[in-house]
Amino acid sequence: MMMYIPVLLAFALTIWAQFRVKGTFKKWTAVQVSSGLTGYQAARRMLDSNGLHDIPIEPVRGALTDHYDPINRVVRLSEPVYYENSISAISVACHEVGHAIQHKVHYPFLVARHRIFPIVNFASGIAPFLLIAGFLFNALGLIGLGIIFFSIAVAFQLITLPVEFNASNRARELMVAEGFITNNEERGVAKVLNAAALTYVAAALLSLMELLRYILIFTQNRD
Repeated sequence: MMMYIPVLLAFALTIWAQFRVKGTFKKWTAVQVSSGLTGYQAARRMLDSNGLHDIPIEPVRGALTDHYDPINRVVRLSEPVYYENSISAISVACHEVGHAIQHKVHYPFLVARHRIFPIVNFASGIAPFLLIAGFLFNALGLIGLGIIFFSIAVAFQLITLPVEFNASNRARELMVAEGFITNNEERGVAKVLNAAALTYVAAALLSLMELLRYILIFTQNRD
């Protein structure tokens, strides 16, 4: 039972982080940015100022569905972020542009994440089946193989952390430098970006706790 406590705590942190990011985004959506820029306008200016004139920005449906597509080289912003001129909108929009800038300068952790992505897709798909089969049939070989594949997925999540934090740091610095926000508004931007980053931290922690639990079960069964 003791081995499940860290996993349950990490799961609780994940749920709390999701509620926090939604609550923080909603709070700062009600605060208009003094520059009057919409998420689209801020993203477009930031892309252009970094020589990324060829990268389009597309609106997508949903809430917090914003992302940078490195394959098609497109910044996609959820409709609330694309059209609104709030602290939340330009924070999220500029964060996604931060990923586009990382792509341009070949940020090492982003490069590593892109290279292992196909392997991660395969590993994360097969790992649960190997682990379930290993536990059902008490097959240590399958459990061990499942742990190896699951470790790859966990490594991907850990690599994602510096990618997300770096994109946020780039966004904040450029938003101030370009005059998108005032020094007083930087506090709100930090809260939005930190809340979003916490979801990645919580997800990585949960996966890491799960991995450690599997390793502990494996080593106990071997003994």
